[in-house]
Amino acid sequence: MSMSGTHIASLHVYPVKGCRGLAPTTAQMTATGLATHGAGDREWMIVDRAGHFITQRELPRLALIEITAGDVGLTLRVPDAGPVSIPYVSVGPSIDVDVWRHHGRGIDAGDTAASLLSTWLDEAVRLVRFDRAAPRACNVEFAGDSGAQTLFADGYPLLVVGAASLADLNARLVARGEFVLPMNRFRPNIVLAGLPTFDEDHLDTITMGAVTLRMVKPCVRCVVTTTDQATVQIGMEPLRTLGEYRMNERFGGVTFGMNAIVTAGAGHTLSCGDGADVTYRF
Repeated sequence: MSMSGTHIASLHVYPVKGCRGLAPTTAQMTATGLATHGAGDREWMIVDRAGHFITQRELPRLALIEITAGDVGLTLRVPDAGPVSIPYVSVGPSIDVDVWRHHGRGIDAGDTAASLLSTWLDEAVRLVRFDRAAPRACNVEFAGDSGAQTLFADGYPLLVVGAASLADLNARLVARGEFVLPMNRFRPNIVLAGLPTFDEDHLDTITMGAVTLRMVKPCVRCVVTTTDQATVQIGMEPLRTLGEYRMNERFGGVTFGMNAIVTAGAGHTLSCGDGADVTYRF
C-alpha cells in the first residue's frame, strides 16, 4: 500500500562499527546495506588481540571517534589527536575475527590506525576491514532463503526506525521529567517519517523507488542506547521507560526498530525525502 506522506526522514551510515556515524543526504544501497563515498555500513570494526569485536557496550568512548568518508579512504579523528587516513585499497593481512557467533575474516588496516585507537581506548586493538572473500550470511531463521548478507553489523544489513516511534518515547520521557533523546541513541540506517507510531513493527516490505527492503526481525536494544553519544555519559534511559511498554517475550528484551534485508535495488541511490510505499503483515 502507499501511505501518503511516508518518506525517508534521514539516512545513516556507520563505516566503523561502534564509532560515530554519518548522516548523508544521499546514500547508495548495496546488498549489504547503505554506503557513502565507497564506505559501507559497518565495513570496518575494532577488534582486540583475539580478533573479537569491540563495541560501545564495552568501551563507550568509541562514540567520540569521528569518521569521515572521502573519495579515497576514511579519516579517523579522536579528541586531541589524529587525524589518521585509512585508504580504501586494502593491503594488510587477512586475520580471523568474530562478531557474536560469526567467525570471519578482516583485513588489517595497519599500525597507524591501531596505535591511534589503542591509545585512545587504553587497550591493545586493531582496525580491520571486512574481507569480502569470506562473505557473511544473515541468520536463515529470519532471512530465510533470501541469500541476504551483511558485513560487521550485529546481524542484518539495515535497521529501520519510524520517527513517530521516537516521538512517542520522548513524550513518555518528558511526562516523567526526563530529557528528550535524539535518534542517534538507536543508531538506525533509515528513519521513516509519516508512519504511525511503531507501525514499522508490522511492515513486510518498504519500497523506495527501485529499492525494496523486507523487514525480518525486531531489534532488541542493549545498553548502548543509554550512552549519550556526545558525552559518553551513561544513564537509565531509554531502557527503563521502554521496558514498561516494549518488552518482547519472544526475543527476551526491549525492541525498538526493525532489522531489514535488501530484496531489490542494490546499486541504486536513496535520498532524504524519497517517498516510501509499504506493505503490512499481521
